[in-house]
Amino acid sequence: MTNAGQQLLSGALSGLTSTLCLQPFDLLKTRLQQGDGKTMTRNSSTVLKNVQQIVSSQGFIGLWRGTSATLARNVPGVALYMAGLTQLRTAMATSPYFTPVRSVDSPNASVLPKLTSQGNLVAGATTRVAVGFLLNPFSVLKARFESNMYAYQSLTGAFVSIARLGPSELFRGFLASSLRDAPYAGIFVVLYEGIKRQSASILRPTSDAQSTLTHTLSAASAGAVATMATHPFDVIKTKIQVRSEDRYHGLSRTVRTIWRQRGVAGFFDGASLRMSRKILSSAIGWAVYEGLLMFIRTSKLES
Repeated sequence: MTNAGQQLLSGALSGLTSTLCLQPFDLLKTRLQQGDGKTMTRNSSTVLKNVQQIVSSQGFIGLWRGTSATLARNVPGVALYMAGLTQLRTAMATSPYFTPVRSVDSPNASVLPKLTSQGNLVAGATTRVAVGFLLNPFSVLKARFESNMYAYQSLTGAFVSIARLGPSELFRGFLASSLRDAPYAGIFVVLYEGIKRQSASILRPTSDAQSTLTHTLSAASAGAVATMATHPFDVIKTKIQVRSEDRYHGLSRTVRTIWRQRGVAGFFDGASLRMSRKILSSAIGWAVYEGLLMFIRTSKLES
């Protein structure tokens, strides 16, 4: 298997694992964000009430509603993003402008190419937006499946229903997604690599198990910071993709609507759920991705 193939496989497994484990966080976040601010109940028990309502009407498995749509978005999405990011960073590492400072990493620290912070910022943002554009139709599908505002019965039927409305519907919310994803990915990659580098300088990993722990903690920390910095655009994206009222058509109109109805607080609906989801998915995803690549590398060296 080629390096690109290994990276795609590792990324797909990463996306599969994190999605199956964490779908309830995405479902509940979408339910909180989909509401119209004029009638939305605002209290600390909203999440619990949503859980109780879903479990009572659909059973515990109802918390995993939309998993098929999320898998259709996240498995190829994570695979393309992680493999594309690695390939882009590999290419950028040949440029003197992005040549990293001398690394103190041990052979067990990472298998990924190293760039300067500027390089990591550009690589993360560029790759994330490119993949987001390709898979935006599945992002719309995912958001609507998780919402309880659409009576879709099957993944195929839902996609056909959306596609019939034309390209504008398939790429609905892409601008908001890009404004969320570009800084998120850029910030994440810079912090992830920076934390890994600092960790390696303090406690050099001597085994793949120690490396996996470093990757997990580094990704969780980077995910937390990047999530809070970009959450308002996640709220905007969700409302654009699931609501049909004219006041939610377009980025600027949606921003004005949220501001009028809820003020600053409206841009942070579901923040705790997205934070929890991103911390866990980053920790699981990058540990699986780098861990599998390390395992493949070690197997090759031993064979």
